[in-house]
This record gives sequence, C-alpha cells and structure tokens, in this order.
Amino acid sequence: MNKLYTISKNTLIETIRQPVYSIIIFAALLLFILSPSIAMYTMDDDNKLLREIGLSTLFLTSLFIAIFSASGAVAEEIETKTISTVLSKPIQRPVFIIAKFFGVAAAVALAHYICTIALIMAIRHGVPESVNDEPDLTVVISGGIILLASFALSAFFNYAYDWKFTSTAIVLIAIFATIGLLFLIFIDRHGAFNPTENGINSLDVFGSVLLLMAALIIVALAIALSSRFNIVVTLSVCIAIFLLGLVSDYAFSNASQTHLWAKIGRFLIPNLQIFWISDAIYEESKVSLKYIFAAASYAICYIGAILALAVAMFQRRQVG
Repeated sequence: MNKLYTISKNTLIETIRQPVYSIIIFAALLLFILSPSIAMYTMDDDNKLLREIGLSTLFLTSLFIAIFSASGAVAEEIETKTISTVLSKPIQRPVFIIAKFFGVAAAVALAHYICTIALIMAIRHGVPESVNDEPDLTVVISGGIILLASFALSAFFNYAYDWKFTSTAIVLIAIFATIGLLFLIFIDRHGAFNPTENGINSLDVFGSVLLLMAALIIVALAIALSSRFNIVVTLSVCIAIFLLGLVSDYAFSNASQTHLWAKIGRFLIPNLQIFWISDAIYEESKVSLKYIFAAASYAICYIGAILALAVAMFQRRQVG
C-alpha cells in the first residue's frame, strides 16, 4: 500500500505540474465566466442552454485532461527510460499500473471539482434577460476574490519558496473555491442569509458526478493503451473511442440485432451517453440516486475490466 500511495502521489504531482493541465483548466474557467453572455441569445429558456453549455464544457475539460494526462503517464516513462529505475525496485507491475491510474484519476477529479464549482456559480448567476437585470454580485465578488487571492498567494509562494506558480494556483483555487461554494450555499443574490434561495440545483451536481465517471473510464483506457503504445497512438485511439462512445446508441444499438460487428462494438465501446443528462435538462426531469448507482456500477465494472487488460498488456512489456 505504501508503494501504491507513493507512486500515485508522484503521478498526481507530475500531472498537475504539466502546462497543458493548467491551460485546459484556465481555458475552461474563462468559458464558464463567459457562458452567461453566450447563452443569452436563444428563443427558448436561456438558463437551460446555459446549463447545457456548462455541462458540455465540464465534460470536454475533464475528458481532455484525462486523455492528455493519462496518455503520457506510462508511455512517457517508457520512452525516457525512467520506468526501468522504478521497476528495478521491489515494485510489482500491477501495482505500478494501478497506482498510475489512481494518480491521474486524482488529478482529473481535482480539475473536475474546480470546474464543477465554476459551473455551479455560473448557473447560480444565470442569464440576464434584459439590460436592466442586475448581476448576481454575490457570485461575481466571490469569484473575483477566489481568483485574485489564489493568484496573489501563488505569486508570493513562487517568489518566496520557488513553488511552481500554475500548480500552486490550481490547488489554491480548489481550496478557496470550496470556501466560496459554502458561502454561496447560505447567502442569496441579495447578500442575505437565505439557504432556501441559493440557486443551487441537485441536477447540476448529479450531472457533474456522472461526467466524472465518464472521464475516469477514459483515464483507465488511456493508461491501458499507453502501456503498449506511444503517446500519439494513445491520443488518437482515446479520441476515437470517446467520439464513438458519444454516439454509441445510434451507431451500435439499432444494428446490433442484425450485424455481428455492431454487437461486438456495443459491448466493447463504452456508452458515454449514459453519463450525459441533456434530455433531463430540457424535459425538466429529475436524475434519481438509483440511476447514479446504476451508472456508477457500469463505470466501475468497465474501469476494472480495462485495468485488468492493462495489467495483462504491461506484464511482459520490455522496458529496458
């Protein structure tokens, strides 16, 4: 367990220090800030479009971080020969693969958590229906304080202790965003203590949890592929499977009754449509806990199968 924890922790630190990790998160935060303005030009309910834009941004952010981070977790160490040093110690190969998955999964969960809070704040602010609508100053001020405090402290720690600015900023944003979310739970848009009118919907939280499950499936898949292939192949296959997973019902379900290839594809390709709740948003229906547990069971089984395959593929891989 100590070896598992150590490798997972080092993988987490290496992942959040990658420039692409911070770039994707900061780009997503910018989109969340702009999303209320983007969603205000519809002929229907603007807030429904805001919710769908936010969930789409959250989905793509977590999946791109999962693909880019996990694809290099094993393949890059093989190419740089650093894996030889690790495996020369009394560390079993299955432990190494599983630890890599947990490390990248933790990094993806951290980014997903930050973006989820940004999504909740954007939905809480809502879309202005006219120029006379006042912005939710509670959300605007809270978001501004979170970013300014995080960047200021990151600059200080970088100057005083030589801590990496981007990774420090990510961790501080997660901490301050948690405090800001707790503040918004109890304070309404008028600055009064009113938890019943906090504008936070359980549908958004459930949607975020489901999207995290989809991202973890892609993490496991990228870990398995990177144990045998280079980064380019891993990225290409993960993106292809991601796109097929989004149209799984359309591509395989109808043809699976008559074609063998569709039946095989239906079982091998993860059905990512399970984790997308766009229909629930527009039909204003609820997502039950039973559905969350069913989707979680599907994700756990799929992740377990992929990691078992990854261990088998890596067991006899020449790394010297």
